[in-house]
Amino acid sequence: MAVYAIGDIQGCDQEFGQLLTRLNFSPSRDTLWLVGDLVNRGPRSLDVLRRVKAMGSAAITVLGNHDLHLLALTLSPNERIKSKDTLQEVLAAPDREELMHWLRHRPMLHHDAALGYTMVHAGLPPQWDLATAQACARELEETLRDDTACRQLFAHMYGDKPDRWSEDLRGVDRLRFITNCLTRLRYCRADGQLDLKFKGEIGEAPAGLMPWFRVPERRSRSARIVCGHWSALGYHDSDGVLAIDTGCVWGEKLCAVRLDQPAEPVFMPCSSSGLSVGSE
Repeated sequence: MAVYAIGDIQGCDQEFGQLLTRLNFSPSRDTLWLVGDLVNRGPRSLDVLRRVKAMGSAAITVLGNHDLHLLALTLSPNERIKSKDTLQEVLAAPDREELMHWLRHRPMLHHDAALGYTMVHAGLPPQWDLATAQACARELEETLRDDTACRQLFAHMYGDKPDRWSEDLRGVDRLRFITNCLTRLRYCRADGQLDLKFKGEIGEAPAGLMPWFRVPERRSRSARIVCGHWSALGYHDSDGVLAIDTGCVWGEKLCAVRLDQPAEPVFMPCSSSGLSVGSE
């Protein structure tokens, strides 16, 4: 049995299928970890959702910011489709409700103690150790699976505040902070304050900002974390982090890494057809 992790697919089902073929992936034998952002900006989000759902327990996916945006479109009257979204086919699908129910029941964090990896979409704030991250992820998961609580979250999900963790956070502020860390985080300041504005390469970061995984005394530094979300970072295997968003939807490539044994990453170049141009 092989365990593979694949980066942000974002509706690029053609490349996803080609990569699975290249890996000789079999759902009856192997396990697939997906770092989130299954959908949006690429041309075939509906096909990706159906393909992953059909894999059953062989596919483990955490939710990313684009996945949450899709859920919000179906559950919140305040959410509006954006000009660069490519989600119309999903929203009109006859199996939409079944797919959204399945998506709402995906985890926000996945930890495998035997394998020694923890998967999230974006990152962890420096104040969280692994146990805190797991507890916070469960809070958000429980909210997403409750109809009333989920709608309330989506009505107030967007915003960059609060930007610093405190155990005293409550209600929507607490859930927004958790959501921002797990699905949007790239940079922090040395004191642990989140910066959700800058999205570029590390060498271009404004003074005082650093990748979340390089903040001094980060409490999760003993964990090995698999994540995506950051196409400008690209493939990164250092600092206790395996980042595998290699920008397929932006014309680059889709990345797969085997987790159960040492192996070189495998890349599938993107197709130039049908891709949307924009930023996250």
